Amino acid sequence: MQELEYPFDGAMILQKKRALKRKLLEKDGLVPKKIAIMSGSTIGEIKNILELFLLDAGIRPEFYVGGYALYYENLMFDDGSLAAFAPDVIYIHTSAQNITDWPSQFDSPEAAAQKLEDTYARFEQMWAAAAKFGCPVIQNNFELPSYRIMGNLDAVDIHGRVRFVNELNARFAKYAEKTPNFYLHDLCYLSASVGLDNFFSPSVWYAYKYAMDTQYIPLLCHSVTRIIKSLFGKNKKSVILDLDNTLWGGVIGDDGPEGIALGKETPAGMAYSEFQSYLKELSGLGVMLNVCSKNEEKIALEGFARADSVLKRDDFLCFKANWEPKHLNVAAIAKEINILPDSFVFMDDNPAEREIVRREIPGVTVPELTAPEMYISAIDKAGWFEATSVSGDDRKRNEMYKQNLQRAAAQASFGDYSDYLRSLDMTCEAGPFDMPHAERITQLINKTNQFNLTTRRYTAAEVEKLIGNPDYITLYGRLVDKFGDNGIVTALIAHVRGEEADIELWIMSCRTFKRNLEHAMFDLLVEECRARGVKKLNGVYLPTAKNLLVSHFYATIGFEQTGENEKGEKSFSFTGFDGYQAQNTVMKTVRAQ
Repeated sequence: MQELEYPFDGAMILQKKRALKRKLLEKDGLVPKKIAIMSGSTIGEIKNILELFLLDAGIRPEFYVGGYALYYENLMFDDGSLAAFAPDVIYIHTSAQNITDWPSQFDSPEAAAQKLEDTYARFEQMWAAAAKFGCPVIQNNFELPSYRIMGNLDAVDIHGRVRFVNELNARFAKYAEKTPNFYLHDLCYLSASVGLDNFFSPSVWYAYKYAMDTQYIPLLCHSVTRIIKSLFGKNKKSVILDLDNTLWGGVIGDDGPEGIALGKETPAGMAYSEFQSYLKELSGLGVMLNVCSKNEEKIALEGFARADSVLKRDDFLCFKANWEPKHLNVAAIAKEINILPDSFVFMDDNPAEREIVRREIPGVTVPELTAPEMYISAIDKAGWFEATSVSGDDRKRNEMYKQNLQRAAAQASFGDYSDYLRSLDMTCEAGPFDMPHAERITQLINKTNQFNLTTRRYTAAEVEKLIGNPDYITLYGRLVDKFGDNGIVTALIAHVRGEEADIELWIMSCRTFKRNLEHAMFDLLVEECRARGVKKLNGVYLPTAKNLLVSHFYATIGFEQTGENEKGEKSFSFTGFDGYQAQNTVMKTVRAQ
C-alpha cells in the first residue's frame, strides 16, 4: 500500500488507520501470526499501527497485550494465558523510561557499577523466561537519555546516564549476537535518525505514557515490522537497476564513459559512487543485482570499466542493456533467475519508466527516486532487505545464481533433458536435521514460497526440537554439481504415527527446480519410512498465490489423491512401498557425515 511505503506521513496514518485497515484486510493470502507485546509504556496506538504494517507485509496479526508496565512480571510469572496464546513472536517494547535505577552522583563508583549489573541481569533473566515460549523474541535497546547531568562528561563518567545506556546497549547487542531466536530492535538508532529532542516528548510521556512523540509511532512500527517480516520470509531478494542517472550521472551514450559523473571529483560523482558502494555491500548479504537499461550493451559496459567504478560487470547477474521496453526486460530477468516479481525492487530515475514497470509487472516494488544523494535512503529506510541472520549460503547466493545461468547455457547444447541432467554430475548430500545446519534450515523454511506444499513456517526453536525426535523423519538436502555447491536447498518433515506418517513440510529452493532433486529426496523418505515400519504416507497441498506449481506434485511421484475441498486443499496418500523403484536416476545420493 502506497500510504505505508517509506517515506510515509505518520500523522496521516494515525488519522486514517481504520480506513487503511479495512483496505488491507481485502488482500489475498494473508498469513496469520500471533504477536505478543510486552510493554513498559502505553501500547494502544502502537498495536494499531503495527497491525497496519504487518498486514501490508502480508501478515495478519492476532495480538496478545501484556499489562501496562508489567513486561517483566508477565514473562517471568505467566499465569498460563500467554502460554495458551502460543505466540509466534514476542515483542518487548521497553525504553529508557523503564530504567528505574540510574546511577547517581551520590553513588560510589562500585555502587554505580552494581546498578548497571543489576539492571542488565534483570533483562537477561526475563529473556530466559521468554525463550521458554519457543518463538522469536524482539527486544528494544535504549534511546539515549533526554538530558545529561554532567554534559559531555555524561558519556565518560561511571555516574553518567549516557554511559549507562551505551553500556547496556552494548551488552544487549552481545546477548543478541550469541543467542539464537533473539533479535535486537535498535530504538537508539531510530530515535537518533529523527533527533532525540523530537523523538521523546516529555509532555506526551507525562500525559499519556507513550515513550515517544505519537507522530513517530508509525516509524517505530515500520521498524519492528521489518524484523518480523524478515523472520517470516517476506524480504525482497534482488534489485534491478537503471544505469544513466541511476548508477552514474549523465547519459553514457552521449557523454561517453569519461563524461559521466562518478568518483570523487564532483559532488554528484561522490553521491553515485557512494550508492554503488552501498549496493556492493548489499550484494555481500546475498541481494542479487541486475541491470535494466535502455542502452547499447557495449557502451554501457564502458561505464563499469572505469577505474573509479565500484561496481563491475561481474557484480550483476543479468545485464539487460538494449532498447526493449523495460517491463519486458524485467519479466525476462525474473524468468532467467527463476524468482517471482514480488522479490524485485526496480530503481530508475525516470518516472515514466517507473510507472510502466509498476503497471505492467504487478508485485515489483518501485520506489520513487529524487536526488542521487537520496538513493541509498530510498532502499535503506524502506527495509526491504532487513537481515535477521546472514548464513554462508546467503553470502554465496550471487555466485550460486551465476552458476545456475551457466547451467542454463549448458542445457541449450543438449537435445535430451535427462542427458543434460546426467552431464551435471550432481550429488545430493542428505541427512536428518542437526544443530550445525539448523539455522540454514529454519531460514529456508521461512523464505521458500513456490515449492512449498503447506507453507507452514517453523521457528528456530521448533526446528531444534525436531532434531533427534523419534516421532519425526527429518531430511535436508544439499545439491552439488560440476558448476558448484548450491548449498542446502531442500527440507522435509514427516510425523510418524505408528504405521502411518504425515508429511508436514516439504520445501525446495527455486534455484534447483527441475533438477530431479525432489525425486532423490522422496527416495530417501521412502527408505526412512520402510526402516520405521511405515505402510502409508500422507501428504496435503494447501494452495497459496505462490505455490501453484506444486498443486499436482504428489500425483507425479506415485501418490493417490484422496480428497479436495472448496478451498482447493488436496489430500494424498502413498502406499507403494512394496517393490518401490527409485525415482532418481540422474544424481548420486550420499548420506551426510
